[in-house]
Amino acid sequence: MSNQVPDYTEAMDAALGEARAAIDHGDIPVGAVLLDSSGTIVASDHNRREERGDATAHAEMLVLSERSRAHDQWRLSGHTLVVTLEPCPMCAMAAVWARVDRIVYGAADLKAGGVWSLFNIPQDERLNHHIEVVAGIMENECRAVLAGFFESERRS
Repeated sequence: MSNQVPDYTEAMDAALGEARAAIDHGDIPVGAVLLDSSGTIVASDHNRREERGDATAHAEMLVLSERSRAHDQWRLSGHTLVVTLEPCPMCAMAAVWARVDRIVYGAADLKAGGVWSLFNIPQDERLNHHIEVVAGIMENECRAVLAGFFESERRS
């Protein structure tokens, strides 16, 4: 068995494309994709809080819900959640409830991270499901999209 981390570059590229789409409707550019056990993207979306007026419309929540509905199953064992920004506590806990196998993220969220920065929800021993975490995939690219968005927001 290899300890080598799979290459999540293609999936993160897709998540970055989703993140950029959020800018079109004034949402913070966070994108997510969900991979099935073969590595195929089975759901993709981006933050839609502003667009929908819904505090729970985070990219991660949307892809988990989309796949659960399409799969007709709330248990998403065998799936990998790939997201441009470290999931918040709500999204991290949703991934635990959905029983995903792995969370892969790009940039850490030092102010609201629920995967490692502030909390370690996916690997909390008190919970009945634990999730593998892979951090820092295309971190610079993910951080640049966010920085560009906030810079333009400050100028306007």
